[in-house]
Amino acid sequence: MRLYLQQRPAAGEAPRFVQLALQQDLLGGWALLRESGQVGGRSQLKREQFLEYDAALTALEKARDLHLKRGFHVMFAQGANEPN
Repeated sequence: MRLYLQQRPAAGEAPRFVQLALQQDLLGGWALLRESGQVGGRSQLKREQFLEYDAALTALEKARDLHLKRGFHVMFAQGANEPN
């Protein structure tokens, strides 16, 4: 599952983005990847590990909701079980 969110830029600035992705690891756990930065500039990648899919999905939904409150908009969503 993957979500791409973007914030409207201020005058003369590049837009900021956040990409959230869930990936299953080889041992059956789940990783939440959070990439953020400015479009065309540097970005930062953080990884959080979870043992269960439900816990990882809950963390993804919380991160999504937090960024929506900060003025980001969902630009792209991919995955069979898109979050509510």
